Amino acid sequence: MTPMRLRPIALCAALGAALVTGPGLPADAQGISFGGIRADASLPVEITADRLNVDEATGMAVFSGNVVVVQGAMRMAAARLEVEYEDGTDRRRIRRLHATGGVTLVNAADAAESREATYAPATGQVVMTGDVVLTQGPSVMSGQRLDVDLTTGTGRMGGRVRTVIAPSGAPE
Repeated sequence: MTPMRLRPIALCAALGAALVTGPGLPADAQGISFGGIRADASLPVEITADRLNVDEATGMAVFSGNVVVVQGAMRMAAARLEVEYEDGTDRRRIRRLHATGGVTLVNAADAAESREATYAPATGQVVMTGDVVLTQGPSVMSGQRLDVDLTTGTGRMGGRVRTVIAPSGAPE
């Protein structure tokens, strides 16, 4: 089943019958389209923060305080970010980023918030967990887990999904 768009007409037609499952998601997962939340994995990842601690033994870097991650038009903000490198020592290849402390992911008119998120820049895979809220224009969806593929702009929301649909013609 192809993911649907979180737009009023498509969402209304699909509610109730469009519950789909994906890897690691419960049976109540909701497939959605993220037209605005995308990232180009070939672009560099820029990280800014108030502090940086590096553990040479483990190859782990921890950014803290007003952390902002930018890759192209995609922006992620959090209180803390752990960076895990591919082989532990090569600081040019990031395996994954683990953000905690009020995570916000923004691109164009789409925004998602959660308690924490894991991002694999090479593949464009993001997993947001804990009180997830997705806003697309005037429409809002919430759940406990959001899996997003930033290269395709698709995702799945799971964990007691709730949707608020703005009526047609509502201001964005």
